[in-house]
Amino acid sequence: MDADARRAGPAVALTVLALTLGQLVVATVASDLPQFEGKGFAARLLAYPLLMLAVPLAWALSERRRRARGATRAVPWAGFALVMLPFLVDVSGNSLDLYDTLPWWDDALHAGNWFLLCTGLGLVLDVEALRPRWSAAVVVVGGGALLALLWEVGEWWSFIRHGTELATAYEDTLGDMVLGTSGSALAVLALRLLARRTPAPVSAGG
Repeated sequence: MDADARRAGPAVALTVLALTLGQLVVATVASDLPQFEGKGFAARLLAYPLLMLAVPLAWALSERRRRARGATRAVPWAGFALVMLPFLVDVSGNSLDLYDTLPWWDDALHAGNWFLLCTGLGLVLDVEALRPRWSAAVVVVGGGALLALLWEVGEWWSFIRHGTELATAYEDTLGDMVLGTSGSALAVLALRLLARRTPAPVSAGG
């Protein structure tokens, strides 16, 4: 990664965070609008920023331990931005009322957002350094499937269990998990291509 890209990295990640927060505030204040009504934006206003910042904070704590051992690694700003981006896409879809006006939007997001999320996590975790090489696919796809399951549990708890979607929840949940896992599998291919195009980082330390 060149110097310009490294300088742009923090700005991109912070911009994604700021745009998401801004829309969350608007959605919470204007919760009576049809695209926001009944979609738990007050809870999202708390949960989404915490989830977006969880990976950078976990990485920072891990990096402190690495430095104590005499090793350092460049901050994976691209990974952080990709992990945050699905939250921005989700909130923007609600702001533009795409969930209700485009029948395919929700399905596309389950595949696309899991592709972004798992690609970002793969960069943060540097899974391409794992050996044997196939273990990277196990980590990314397995982790993506687990996150898809946790997301569906969260949706059931927040929207489905007392709502009108209970009758179709089983089929919808299975479809969403398949789409999320498929997006995770595509992330494996993206990470492999990025690894081939990116020079190996030089680590400092003894």
